[in-house]
Amino acid sequence: MLSRTADHLFWMARYMERAENTARLLDVNYETSLLPQSVDATEQGWRGLLSISELTSLYLEKHGDINGPDVMDFMVREPNNASSILNCLRAARENARAVRGTLTTEVWETQNQTWLEFNRMLQGGAFERDPSAVLEWVKFRSHLSRGVAVGTMLQDDSLNFLRIGTFLERGDNTARLLDVKFQALTGEFFGSGNPLQQTEVDFYYWSAMLRSVSGFQIYRKVYRNVIRPERVAELLILRPDMPRSMAACMNELVANLKQVANSHSDDTLRRAGRLQADLQYGSIEEILATGLHAYLTQFLARVGDLGAGISRDFLVPETA
Repeated sequence: MLSRTADHLFWMARYMERAENTARLLDVNYETSLLPQSVDATEQGWRGLLSISELTSLYLEKHGDINGPDVMDFMVREPNNASSILNCLRAARENARAVRGTLTTEVWETQNQTWLEFNRMLQGGAFERDPSAVLEWVKFRSHLSRGVAVGTMLQDDSLNFLRIGTFLERGDNTARLLDVKFQALTGEFFGSGNPLQQTEVDFYYWSAMLRSVSGFQIYRKVYRNVIRPERVAELLILRPDMPRSMAACMNELVANLKQVANSHSDDTLRRAGRLQADLQYGSIEEILATGLHAYLTQFLARVGDLGAGISRDFLVPETA
């Protein structure tokens, strides 16, 4: 496959997955911001979202202070934010258009319709009326995009590069979500108050987080007890049967990398395999003893290194 074609497929999938994950991050933050808490705690939640997306400085250039409505607007439709949902859906559509001949008609029409319909929703004021409904729609369209690709495309290198882009992006975003939400445990939100009331707040907090990754029912099925932070971490890091876990993402990434491996990709495949093995044989007790933040930071660095290796081995070289 031509490296340019592989590049467009890879980034089409990454941008669609990024739009979905941005919607998930916003949705969980929006829900938790409605829980009883101080103004400072609410602001910290929105600040953490910007920080984990590495967008704080860009946001502050346009807005003087950090508040929910402005952050939501910035993350959904800010034209100068390359990671906004609007720009992610545009980039996914443009990458799809560049390789339209490689995609099935159904895949192209899904991408194109998603972009056009999202613009109509924003222009019609749907986001102002019900932010959660719009974010849920973005998630649904991402699911539809993946389902149509798997259900209609030939099982060849084209689909492999789509899957590589999807799971690289998903693993990165799951780690970011975990990092920002677990760091909130040290803040005022969990720091004081009536024990019974605090337990109720904790339950709604972790429930919202699990629902943001479609994991609430899975958690109940696997653990069958109250929601505990260490079990949430275990589910989203180490469980290979949880579709959005870091372990599941690495399993899919390695499987698809093996399908497209070439004479230049041995080192990248080795690095991916080592990261997969660390997740396969790790334990949540070891991770927590080491420090969750440090572990997730290292994982993000290794995923970034993998992305650079994949670009170097298969895709269009980045120009300085």
